[in-house]
Amino acid sequence: MPQELPQYWRSLEELAKTEEFRAFVEDEFPNRTPDWNDPGSRRRFLTLMGASIVMAGATGCTVQPKEAIVPYVRQPENFVPGNSLFYATAATYGGIATGLLVESQLGRPTKIEGNPLHPASLGATDAAMQASILTLYDPDRSQAVIHRGNISTWGNFVSAITTARETAATKKGEGLRLLTGTVTSLTLAAQIQEFLTTLPSAKWHQYEACGRHSVRAGALAASGQPFNTIYRFDRANVIVSLDADFLSSTMPGNLRYTRDYSARRRAAAERASETPPRLYVAEGTPSIAGGMAEHRLRMRSCEVEAFAAALYQELKEPSSGSTAIVRAIAKDLQAQRGASILIAGEQQPAKVHVLAHAINQMLGNAGKTVLYTDPVEAKPIDELQSLRELVKDMSSGAVETLLVLGGNPVYDAPADLNFLQEFKKVKTRVHLGLYADETAAWSHWHLPAAHFLESWSDARAYDGTVSILQPLIAPIYGGKTSHELLNVLEHRTGRTAHDTVRDYWQGQHPAADFQEFWQRSLHDGVIAGSAFAERTPPIIQTPTLGTTPSSSLEIVFRPDPAVGDGSLSNNAWLQEMPKPQNKMTWDNAVWISPKSAQHYGVTTGDVVELQFQGRKVKGPIWMLPGHADESLTVHFGYGRTRAGKVANGIGFNAYALRPSTDIGHGVGASLTRISSGYPFATTQHTQTMEERDPFRAATFDDYHQNPEFANPEEKHVADETTLFPLWEYKAHKWGMSIDLTACTGCHACTIACQSENNISVVGKAEVSKGRHMNWLRVDRYYQGSLEDPATYYQPVPCMHCENAPCELVCPVAATVHSAEGLNEMVYNRCVGTRYCSNNCPYKVRRFNFLLYADWDTKSLFGARNPDVSVRSRGVMEKCSYCVQRITEAKIESEKRNQALTDGEIVTACQQVCPAQAIVFGDLNDPKSRVSQAKREHRNYGLLEELNTRPRTTYLARLRNPNPDLEKG
Repeated sequence: MPQELPQYWRSLEELAKTEEFRAFVEDEFPNRTPDWNDPGSRRRFLTLMGASIVMAGATGCTVQPKEAIVPYVRQPENFVPGNSLFYATAATYGGIATGLLVESQLGRPTKIEGNPLHPASLGATDAAMQASILTLYDPDRSQAVIHRGNISTWGNFVSAITTARETAATKKGEGLRLLTGTVTSLTLAAQIQEFLTTLPSAKWHQYEACGRHSVRAGALAASGQPFNTIYRFDRANVIVSLDADFLSSTMPGNLRYTRDYSARRRAAAERASETPPRLYVAEGTPSIAGGMAEHRLRMRSCEVEAFAAALYQELKEPSSGSTAIVRAIAKDLQAQRGASILIAGEQQPAKVHVLAHAINQMLGNAGKTVLYTDPVEAKPIDELQSLRELVKDMSSGAVETLLVLGGNPVYDAPADLNFLQEFKKVKTRVHLGLYADETAAWSHWHLPAAHFLESWSDARAYDGTVSILQPLIAPIYGGKTSHELLNVLEHRTGRTAHDTVRDYWQGQHPAADFQEFWQRSLHDGVIAGSAFAERTPPIIQTPTLGTTPSSSLEIVFRPDPAVGDGSLSNNAWLQEMPKPQNKMTWDNAVWISPKSAQHYGVTTGDVVELQFQGRKVKGPIWMLPGHADESLTVHFGYGRTRAGKVANGIGFNAYALRPSTDIGHGVGASLTRISSGYPFATTQHTQTMEERDPFRAATFDDYHQNPEFANPEEKHVADETTLFPLWEYKAHKWGMSIDLTACTGCHACTIACQSENNISVVGKAEVSKGRHMNWLRVDRYYQGSLEDPATYYQPVPCMHCENAPCELVCPVAATVHSAEGLNEMVYNRCVGTRYCSNNCPYKVRRFNFLLYADWDTKSLFGARNPDVSVRSRGVMEKCSYCVQRITEAKIESEKRNQALTDGEIVTACQQVCPAQAIVFGDLNDPKSRVSQAKREHRNYGLLEELNTRPRTTYLARLRNPNPDLEKG
C-alpha cells in the first residue's frame, strides 16, 4: 500500500496497484474470450439467453429475423400511432404504496414514472420501480395453475378449495389459515374481515421478510399503542440517523424524504442565508445515508443502542463522562430544538426506536419535524409473533388448510422457526405468487399471481394516502389477485377484482357523486383527503437503557441494495445494477472491514463458512472500506433455487442464518476460510481517471468564502481556446447539470436510462470483462483512510463534448455533432472500430461485443420503448440525452405553433431522480434552469483541462460539518 493516499480513490485494488489491476485497466479492448470455449460458461450464457434476461446471441449472428409490417385496414377510432398514454397506479413494497404514472404504447406498458400528485413520489421513483416493467414481461413468471406438480385449471382449484372451505365451515373455520404480507389495502382487509366473521375460528397471519417489525414493536414499547411516524426533513437542521438509511428504497417514504432533504441542501448552496442541514449517521454497514453524512460514526450495529442511550443521557443531564462526539452532537441538537430529527433504522431493535422517540420528544421535535398518525397497516400486529403462532399451530397439526397469498416463507422465514418442516404437515397447502418459487414447490396448489400492472387493488402510502391500483394490461399469464381468491372463499367466484375494489369504495362514498369521485381518483392516482390527520404526540415512556454489547463477532442482516428481499431476484436489470457501496453485480458477499479481514486472515474473493447460532452457510468475502470492525454484513435475495433462470444458483442464502430473535443483527458469529479465488463481477475500476481531479468538494462555509474553489485558475481552460471555429447554435443548445450536493448515488437514473433506451444486460461473465452496457454509470469515490473514508458519488453519462475527441477518429462519421450540440451515434454507419471509445477520456461509450439484445423471447418485446432502436452486434452506443424525448417535444411544440418552454423536455435520468440532482435544458435560454446552474460558481466540467468543453457539467459537492468534530 502506498504511504500517502490520493485525494480520491475508488478501490483497494487501485491503491495496491497490483499487476492484475494494472493489466485490466490498461488493456482497454482485450480479447477476453477464452472462457467461451469452456462448456460450463457457454451453458450458463445460453441459459440466461433463453430466460428473462434482455440478451441473446451466443452464436454472434447479426442477421435479424424477418419482420412483416401490416398497416391498419380499419384504424381504431381516436387512435394515433406513436402517441402514448399515461395511467396512474401505484406499486407496493412491504405493503406500502408509492404512486406511479405508467406509459402505455399500443396498449402495453413500457415505462414507469413517478406520480407528481402522490405525496410519496412527487414524480420520482427508485430503481426497483423502474425495473418492475421487466418483471411484468418476465417469461419465467408462473403461467399456469399447478396441482401437485402437474398443470391444472382455475376451475379445478375452485372446486377443491370450495370443498376444503365447506369442510372447515362445519367447524366455524377451525384449521383454516391465511398468510399474507403486510396489508394496507382497505378492500382486501375488508374482504378478510368478512371472511373471518363468517368463519370466526379461522385465523389471519401476516409476515414480511424485510418488514417493519422493530418499528411496530418500538411504537408499542414506547407508548403502549401502535402509531405511524412521519419525518419532515424539509424542516430539520440537524438529523441523527441511528442506523437508518432513510434515503434508500427499503424505508417507506424514502423518495419524499430524499426530495425534502436534498432540497434543503440545494437551497443552502444557492443562498448563504439558508441553513444547510447537518447529518450524523451512526452505522456499521456503509449505506446511502452514510455516504451523504457530514459525520459518519462508524460502529457495530449492536453498539448503536449504547450510542443512542449515551446521547439520551447527555441531553437529559450533561456529563463530563460523555465522549467528545456525544457531547458535540448533543450540543448541536440542543441548539436546534424543534428543528432536529432522531430516526432509528428498521433493522434496529425496539429499544433503539424507543430511545429515538424519547429524544425527539425531549427536544420538542414532536409535532414539528416528527409527526404521528394512525398506523398505515390495516391490521398493525407483531408479524414475527404472528408467524411464530402459525408455525406452532402447523407443528401441532391444528392447521388443515393454509393459503399463502403472495409471500415466500419457505425461502425467507427466520431460520430458527423451521417453517418448511412444519409447512409439510399441513393437509392442504395453497400458494399464490408471481413465480413458482420455493414455497410453491412445497404447495399442493400453486396459482399464478397478477403483476401490479395487471391488477385492480388499493393501498396506503407512508402517510396514509390511498391510491387505487388500476391495470395497464390484461394478465399476460392469466394471473389472479388476492381479491379474486378471497371472493372464491366467500362464494363469489365470478366477481372480478375491479368490481370488488369499486364496490368497496362505493360503500365508503355518497352515491350521488360516486362516479365523479371514482374517475377523479383513478385519474389522479390518489384519493383526495385520504391521508391520515396528524395525531396528538403519544406520551413516550422512559426508555430502559441497555448494557454494553458483547465484543464477539457481529453479523448484520440487510436487504440487498439491488434485489431487496429477494422478490426481485429474477430481474436482470437489477442483478446487473452496480450496488452503490461496492459496484458489485450479479452476487452477494460477506462484507468485512479491511482491518477485520486482516485479523481473520481473509481477503476479497476468499470463500468462508459462516456460523451463527448453530447454522452454517458459505459465501465469498468482500473487503469494504468504512465497514465496522468485528462485524460482518450479509444481504438477502440470493441463494435462490426456484426464482427463475436468471437468479437460480447465484450467491448464498443469508436467510438460512437469520433467527427471529436477532432479526436485524446479532453477536456470536464465526467464520472459517474455505478457499480463495471467487470471481466477482464489479464495475468499480472498469473505468479509471487516475491522477486526475474528477470530484470536487468543500464545506458550505469555505464555498461562501471562496466561491471559485471548484475552478482553480491553473486548471481552467477558456471556452474559446480551440483549434476549431466556435459553432453558433441558432435554435437550441442542449446541456445538462448534475448537482453532486444533492445526488445520493441511488442508481435510479441508471435503471431509468436502461428502461427508456432499450439497453441490454450482458451477464456476470461479460461484466467481469468490463463489457457492461449501461449508458449512465455512477462512480463511487473514497476520500480519507481505509478504515473510515468519506464516500462520494458522481453520475457519468456521455458528456456531449463540444470538442468531442470521439468524432475526430471515426473513419465512417458514425459519431457526429448535431446542429443543436448533441453528440450523436449513427448506428447504421458504425463498423465497430472502437476508435471513438479509445479516444474518449470519460469512457462512457459501450460496444456490443456480442448480440446482447434478445430477438427470440417474444414476451420481452413488450418491455421495449418503440421510440428507440434496439441495437445489434458490432455497434457503439452511448447516452443520447434522450434524443427521442427531445424530438417528440419539438414536434408537439410545432403542432401548437409555440416555442419550447423550459422544463418541457425531461430526460429519463432527470425525471426519475428523487433528489432532483439532474437538470437538462436549452443553454440558449438564459432563464432556463440549466443555464442558471451553469452560472453557479461551483459549476465545473469533468476533465476540463483536456479542453473537450463538455455539455454535461457538475455542481461541486458541499458539506456542513460540525466545527467541533471536523478533522484537520
